[in-house]
Amino acid sequence: MADTVGDHVVRRLREWGVEQVFAYPGDGINGIVVAFGGSEDRPRFIQSRHEEMSAFEAVGYAKFSGRVGVCLATSGPGAIHLLNGLYDAKLDHVPVVAVVGQTHRSAMGGAYQQEVDLQSLLKDVAGDYLVEVNVPEQLPNAIDRAFRTASTRRAPTVVIIPADVQEQPYTPPAHASSTCRRARRGRPVRRRSRTRRRSPRPRRSSTPGTGWRSWSGRGRVAPPWRWSRSRTSSARAWRRRCWARTCCRTSCPSSPGRSVCSAPARAMS
Repeated sequence: MADTVGDHVVRRLREWGVEQVFAYPGDGINGIVVAFGGSEDRPRFIQSRHEEMSAFEAVGYAKFSGRVGVCLATSGPGAIHLLNGLYDAKLDHVPVVAVVGQTHRSAMGGAYQQEVDLQSLLKDVAGDYLVEVNVPEQLPNAIDRAFRTASTRRAPTVVIIPADVQEQPYTPPAHASSTCRRARRGRPVRRRSRTRRRSPRPRRSSTPGTGWRSWSGRGRVAPPWRWSRSRTSSARAWRRRCWARTCCRTSCPSSPGRSVCSAPARAMS
């Protein structure tokens, strides 16, 4: 049997490291409650007395553990009962993610039983992130952003999932795969090398006394990879490279404008 949206919600919570979910069952979240039955208590479904206590339990868990607390409630009055706990999380800067059910999409706007405009109800307390999932492909991004926003901004976030969406089969979208299209077709993926290209080496001058041709085109200066780390070793290296019959007029890179070779002229062999 294919996984439903409710199964994927439970699996996504498990991947985020959620250990327990504080909730109270209801008609608007039957698809998610059924998915908890086959999750082998990972995460655990902790039933409270009512939805308001579920929100306060999630806030207390987040305060004492330092992790994101998760609460679950049905639509209508269940979502209204979450307000006290979510406002406590907002004023105390506690990360809490609330998953709320909603009536069937086909019944919205028809004065259906326990239908409440959740967007208007929760836009103040969950102003940092509030989203309603209308298609199964929207679910992974919605849950991930809810957890990231709650943990980084230390605020409550809400994800609204209609009851009929929870029972739909879930197929992962094409862009959710970590491999590219060429790799999925069976072709090897060629990755670019991260090695830095080396600048071209300058040519040695054939004229005696001119030394190395400048790699930058400005004066006769040795290339950077031939410079020494200290001034003393650099000066000695330049004296050894002095080919001129008279005093070397080449400037040292460590002290521009000064002649480093003061040895008398030597006859070329």
